[in-house]
Amino acid sequence: MSFTLTSTDIRDGGVLPDAQVQSKGNTSPQLSWSGAPEGTKSYAITCYDPDAPTGSGFWHWTVANIPAEVTELPAGAGSPGGDLPKGAIQGRTDYGQPGFGGAAPPAGHGPHRYVFTVFAVDVESLDVNADNSGAIYGFNLHFHTLAKASITATYENKD
Repeated sequence: MSFTLTSTDIRDGGVLPDAQVQSKGNTSPQLSWSGAPEGTKSYAITCYDPDAPTGSGFWHWTVANIPAEVTELPAGAGSPGGDLPKGAIQGRTDYGQPGFGGAAPPAGHGPHRYVFTVFAVDVESLDVNADNSGAIYGFNLHFHTLAKASITATYENKD
C-alpha cells in the first residue's frame, strides 16, 4: 500500500475552491491520509505556493506533531478556532502568523499552484514552534520524513 492523501474539499489537478481562498473563505481543507510506512510516529502538513513572486515561494500552512493515530483533519482545523489534534502545532506562515492562510495570488499573475503535502515523520515531535517559518519546518522535515503525499490545486486571481 502506498502513502496517499485525499480530500473532500480539494482535487489534485483541480481549481482551489473559494473556501480555501483568503478573501473568500480562508478555511483549511479537509484532508485524509492512509498507507503510512512502518515507523511513522507523527505527521506534518504543509501548503506551499511555489509560484509566488518572491524568489522563494510562499508558505500558506505548516502543521507538525500530529499524533500517529490521527489520519484526518476536518475542514477548518487549521483556521482560527479550528480543532487540531492534541499536541499538534502550527507554524508561522508567510502571512506572519500561525495557522492556515488561503490563496491570494496577485491579480494578472496567472494561475498559482497550491501544494498540500502530508509527511509521515519518524519522530513524535519535531523541534519546531509556532513562531518558526515554513523554511524551518521544511528543514526539520528534510531529516525526518519517511514518506510524503501531495495534492496540488491551482488558483488564479483574475480581478
